[in-house]
Amino acid sequence: MNDAFKALADPTRRQILKLLQEKDRTAGEIATYFNMTKPSISHHLNVLKNSGLVLDERHGQTIVYSLNMTVFQDIIRWFFDFSQHEKRD
Repeated sequence: MNDAFKALADPTRRQILKLLQEKDRTAGEIATYFNMTKPSISHHLNVLKNSGLVLDERHGQTIVYSLNMTVFQDIIRWFFDFSQHEKRD
């Protein structure tokens, strides 16, 4: 989960996640929303993928990225458990 928190710390990656919340997208589609190079977008996507927040699926020559809601659920559960622990103290 530490990798997920590190990935979420970057505003560009949070914006990518918002885009993927709307619908699954290719790296090229994601890149159109940013004023940066495609290798930079690929770097951000790799960080998100390595953290488990994003999944990728090959469709022929194209890779489609989507959210991995399981990791988000784990983060929400962690926050909930943490807040419940604080209330007990």
